[in-house]
Amino acid sequence: MFKHVLTLIRGRAHAADEAFGERHALPILAQQIRDGARGVEAARKAVAVAMARNHLEKENAERLSARIADLETRAVAALEKGREDLAREAATSIACLETELQNARQVQAEFSSGIERLKHAVRQSEMRLGALRRGERLAVARDRTQRLTRDVPDHEAATLADAEATLARLEKRQREAELMSDALTDLQGDQDPTAIVEKLAQAGCGRPLVTTGEEVLQRLRSKTSQTH
Repeated sequence: MFKHVLTLIRGRAHAADEAFGERHALPILAQQIRDGARGVEAARKAVAVAMARNHLEKENAERLSARIADLETRAVAALEKGREDLAREAATSIACLETELQNARQVQAEFSSGIERLKHAVRQSEMRLGALRRGERLAVARDRTQRLTRDVPDHEAATLADAEATLARLEKRQREAELMSDALTDLQGDQDPTAIVEKLAQAGCGRPLVTTGEEVLQRLRSKTSQTH
């Protein structure tokens, strides 16, 4: 019995936790994205520090190489002058510097390979962060749209529906009035004798109602012929 009670309590706690997460999903997502952005920024700084140290190691290696080359030149000059004691001291210093140079180059190589991996990881994180931010904006827009739809009162929704119905009736009446006006105009035209005469004249039935310039010209030519 006690075991069942514990299981029930755990189940209710899990359900409450899920319900809380669903109600506050957007604020939780926003905070998670902010945390992720801080992590990406910290990774960028880590890459910058690694690059700076790599550059210092490179400069150190170049400086060691220059010192070794200078000591070798001087040791050769000491041998030529018979100063083997000085040449031996120079050789000992050169051996120490070469060991240091080898270590510096090894560190530089490790930095170089590590930096490339860090850069790749940062680029991937930046891409994921950008996708998350775009998804967050879309989720916020959807949430606001859903809230707007859900929060519209029933009487306001009914008012909108009534307004749409009124507009539809008004458009229908206006269209009927336009069609009626066109029909009346056609009927009046059909009953008007003048309109019928015009239709007959246009169809070539009887004398044309409108005199053309060609007809006037023919009439003038006829008058001229009669005069002569």
